[in-house]
Amino acid sequence: MKRFFQPVKKDGSFKKPSLSSADPLLSTVSDLVSVEGTHTVEAGEREGREPCKFLTWNANSLLLRMKKDLPEFSNLVQSLDPDAIAIQEVRMPAAGPKGAQKNPSELKDDTCSSREEKQVIMRVLSSPPFQNYRVWWSLSDSKYAGTALLIKNHCKPKKVSFSLDGKASKHEPDGRVILAEFESFFLLNTYVPNNGWKDDESSFQRRRKWDKRMLEFVVQLDKPLIWCGDLNVSHQDIDVSHPDFFSNAKLNGYIPPSKEDCGQPGFTSSERRRFSNILSQGKLIDAYRFIHKEQDMERGFSWSGNPVGKYRGKRMRIDYFIVSEKLKDKIISCDLHGHGIELEGFCGSDHCPVSLELSQFT
Repeated sequence: MKRFFQPVKKDGSFKKPSLSSADPLLSTVSDLVSVEGTHTVEAGEREGREPCKFLTWNANSLLLRMKKDLPEFSNLVQSLDPDAIAIQEVRMPAAGPKGAQKNPSELKDDTCSSREEKQVIMRVLSSPPFQNYRVWWSLSDSKYAGTALLIKNHCKPKKVSFSLDGKASKHEPDGRVILAEFESFFLLNTYVPNNGWKDDESSFQRRRKWDKRMLEFVVQLDKPLIWCGDLNVSHQDIDVSHPDFFSNAKLNGYIPPSKEDCGQPGFTSSERRRFSNILSQGKLIDAYRFIHKEQDMERGFSWSGNPVGKYRGKRMRIDYFIVSEKLKDKIISCDLHGHGIELEGFCGSDHCPVSLELSQFT
């Protein structure tokens, strides 16, 4: 879900960074950024337990959050101590000069501004409480979309890839997927395309193709799945604050040709029906709704509209942990960490962090 912010003035302390090959900051980069394509961990490296505590968050620009809202998010990470952190809408460009092929696994650093941005990110990731995580990136060519996955060093995955079709070196367009395989399950971090308002290639058609591929992906898995991220859909009426408002929403009076496609992106009948099919065919459950059966008007939504205008106070639950039915008895908790229309606990984003805890895998 998109939301627009006023431009942020540059912090004076980051005006003129100098990153040379001798800079100690760069010595950490190889430890923090994965190589291009699928990363396979040698068997001897896989020591310690598998992840059982997870956090997902659409940061709506990770760089801005690290510059403006870091204490709040850091305190949350420190208190929850997740084994894995899934981030969406990183909004950092992929490495590579203009006009050349990009490397979606690495942050851009070939211009003065991109080096400054990378320095900010790496400084944070080298400091508590993030210094004990390894990070994988899947980034867009420009400052749009992008995902990141941070995993505790003692919870090493067997394999990490960046595509739903299983091709080792392929990244989904706009860096929308990071898939980590562990011994007992897959962990999938996705930033699902927004449905948009119109029946064209960049809106309805793109989302239909995504949902079709997602269905094909979940039915062929050979081990349980933990799927998290901004899934850009509110499944049930209780997952939005104002069902009638969202059902009848229009963009400049445009009415789609099919009644199923009418309404707020994320709450159209067609999206909700396809999402239901993905869950049923993939034998998946919504972990939050499994725990919290009733609508919570204060804490039950993960996205909140612009505080000015017609979307003030209008909220949706579009950020999820979806888990295989085989894992439902392992669910200890699944919580949304923001509340109220003033975005308390949202850590500066228009989405709040969501956590999941499972009992340990044996």
